[in-house]
Amino acid sequence: MADNNIPVLSPFNPLDKRNLAESVTDAMLTQPVEPLPPKPFIGAGIYAIYYTGQLSLYKEIAKRNAGGLFQQPIYVGKAVPAGARKGGLGLDAEPGQALYNRLCDHAKSVLEAVNLETSSFYCRFLAVDDIWIPLAESLLIERFSPLWNRVLDGFGNHDPGKGRYNQQKSPWDTLHPGRPWAERLQPNNNDIKKIETLVKAFIAGHFR
Repeated sequence: MADNNIPVLSPFNPLDKRNLAESVTDAMLTQPVEPLPPKPFIGAGIYAIYYTGQLSLYKEIAKRNAGGLFQQPIYVGKAVPAGARKGGLGLDAEPGQALYNRLCDHAKSVLEAVNLETSSFYCRFLAVDDIWIPLAESLLIERFSPLWNRVLDGFGNHDPGKGRYNQQKSPWDTLHPGRPWAERLQPNNNDIKKIETLVKAFIAGHFR
């Protein structure tokens, strides 16, 4: 007769997809931190971007990254091979400079923002086999709840192109204006004060 008071231990499965994803993200977190953008390299994979500047709205995040600690990304993301972007898995596709180019895109967005400085941003990254890239990105977001992934959406957006400027400006572009194409978009339903309030509430609930 079974004793209901005896705990049942779940066997550890090293091949479980979550355990595999954790091994990938843990490997990325051991990589050296570099300025944004880093020096050119070839590869596709995952990355984290860290803020260390003086903007008062982000002071709690910057504090966690001060002194070389780099404990709290403000944004995480992925860069997949061209085949994956077209709808396939991209398995064994040549990665080219997908990851480097993505980080350069982010550096340009920071440079164009009127209230941010590229010198305040750093990154770490890891080249990853194609199939694990989306899963590892999801786990990074779950683990760190980066502000620019969770609340301040829009940092990773691209120019929607001619004829598509009737959509709203993202919260990120509203708070950090300057990207020329974003200035052609319609105003966000929330003004800057409302967005700042949402950011402050999120930071107070997660990073103190």
